[in-house]
Amino acid sequence: MKRFKSFLRITTIAGLVGLTACSSVSELPEATTRPSLTTDVNDYQYLIGPGDNLTIFVWRNPEISGNFIVRPDGKVTTSLVEDLDVAGRTPTMLAREIEEQLAQYINNPRVTVSVGNFNGPLSEQVRVIGEALNPSAISYTEHMTLLDLMISVGGLTEFANGNGAKLIRVVNGEKVSYDLSINDLVKKGDIEKNVDMLPGDIVIIPEAWF
Repeated sequence: MKRFKSFLRITTIAGLVGLTACSSVSELPEATTRPSLTTDVNDYQYLIGPGDNLTIFVWRNPEISGNFIVRPDGKVTTSLVEDLDVAGRTPTMLAREIEEQLAQYINNPRVTVSVGNFNGPLSEQVRVIGEALNPSAISYTEHMTLLDLMISVGGLTEFANGNGAKLIRVVNGEKVSYDLSINDLVKKGDIEKNVDMLPGDIVIIPEAWF
């Protein structure tokens, strides 16, 4: 039964690689001090997503200020504005939109928005599946690298084939598969195998065949 379950897991991972990768590239550029393969590398801003905890402060109006959890539908309900769309917006963008809404009730409102319990939209998360100790979706942070990601998921399992891992990334609207050498990076300390991660990346780690 154990071998059968392992076979199913390997088959599922292999199927994901085959279904999601439209083309293959042998290797990625090594990690730099900023995200690679982006056009506006200095303009990354966090986007609000479901599960985020928002603190909305309205100057001189504490009665309508407060903390709000973003619902799964990407909305929050405040004292004066019901079902306000917040997902996919930066905190600054959201603050300006709330000011426009509140201008119907308050003269010259001034709003600030801060975020806690970061989750971000699904499109901004980086996912690790397969033979990681804690496979999960991780909220992307600026300058995130493969090493940062592996630390977040606890590293590889005993049976992982880290050097057979794949990175699935959307490049110019096409899903591309890159080879990763996670064993060399994590176990041998080969920092040249470290690569930049981008929002929406998927890392697939297969089980080793013994």
